Amino acid sequence: MLSSTRPRRTRRLAAASAGIASLALVLGACSGGDEPADDEATDDGGSTDEEITLTVATFNNFGYTDELLDEYMTEHPNVTIEHVTAAESADARTNLTTKLAAGGEGLADIEAIEVDWLPELMQYPDLFTELPAVDGRWVDWKVAQATTTDGKLIGYGTDIGPEAICYRSDLLEAAGLPSERDKVAEWLGGDDATWESYFDAGKEYVDATGNAWYDGAVATFQGMINQVDAAYEDPSTGEPKDLATNTEVKDLYDQVVTASVDDKLSAGLEQWGDDWSAGFQNDAFATMLCPAWMTGPIEQNAGDVEGWDIADVFPGGGGNWGGSFLTVPASGPNTEAATELADWLTSPDVQTQAFEEAGTFPSQVEAQESEAVQTFTNAFMNDAPAGQIFSTRAQAIDGAPFKGKNYFAIHTEVQNALNRVDLTGEDPEKSWETAVSDAQNVIQ
Repeated sequence: MLSSTRPRRTRRLAAASAGIASLALVLGACSGGDEPADDEATDDGGSTDEEITLTVATFNNFGYTDELLDEYMTEHPNVTIEHVTAAESADARTNLTTKLAAGGEGLADIEAIEVDWLPELMQYPDLFTELPAVDGRWVDWKVAQATTTDGKLIGYGTDIGPEAICYRSDLLEAAGLPSERDKVAEWLGGDDATWESYFDAGKEYVDATGNAWYDGAVATFQGMINQVDAAYEDPSTGEPKDLATNTEVKDLYDQVVTASVDDKLSAGLEQWGDDWSAGFQNDAFATMLCPAWMTGPIEQNAGDVEGWDIADVFPGGGGNWGGSFLTVPASGPNTEAATELADWLTSPDVQTQAFEEAGTFPSQVEAQESEAVQTFTNAFMNDAPAGQIFSTRAQAIDGAPFKGKNYFAIHTEVQNALNRVDLTGEDPEKSWETAVSDAQNVIQ
């Protein structure tokens, strides 16, 4: 167990914003609207017997097992699939943008893109193959996210991230607090749950144990900002808002800083870092915001630690965190065959299997309504009815917030500000002022 005094960590903060300011320049230079110069590059054997290899680049865990890919290769004996997985979405983004800027050399035939950095790439649709529409497959807002203003679809949706609260039932029980999932949901506010009620419950836990309530400020802020309709940009113009006068974002920043630092609810851990991974093993925190796909990393990091469960509740009602798309770079030598594979990987049946494997909740309507999803239980999460819980949480999502070309860059600076406060103890106002200044330097 952690002591009541949380040590401050001096560590390298995320440098995800590096190079963002030049992204528009380098990608714009290689996106003049021309078709690929080599006609052979697009004349592939999608429906022929030509022997081809298709590479699929994803990150984290999309649920694409070897057995699943073998199934496709059995049905398409001329196709060999190579699956490359980056540890984090930030690594995948860096690889993708760097290679796009270099003309596409070295890109996979299928590249996964995370929703938060999709908008900056939507400016350059000619770098991606236009994908045929598949009517009725996805929830409408998922399709809209990957469709350009002139109607070009550049990505097939994989998962969405409806959010619940994952928690350690054993730690709550030991603290004399509600631990059964229905009681936890009620304790956190039930249908009327707010961020205040979630933080108030955390204060009870901290008072009872002296230990942290959640993993980190940035992770908690992510759930809050995803409920803002247009956090950083004006949807009518696409222009960035002035962060210095953006009271909606600043109020959320202040709220999570107060909860994390003043009330000692945060364990001061940066998601995906080594300390965060170790935190699952040493009881570093009792709860965390939990999009469906997070159940996989929790199980992976927790190992033999028992007690994890899922409460069907979320502050503010509904929220979506994450969700990805499969794109087909236009520079690839086998775009037709890659499109066919991307279509199969995002079909309802395959996405249902991916959910069962990795907890990636499908964005496909048919998959969401399937008996396999609705009756799915997560053995590691105390046999929680994960399919039913995340279906309920998905129904609470009211569309998708506006995210324009500057969303990722500005959001990264706000995240950096929170990390400076949560990880190194920097003064919150000073850190906010740095974010305001840095955001001006990265907007396009």
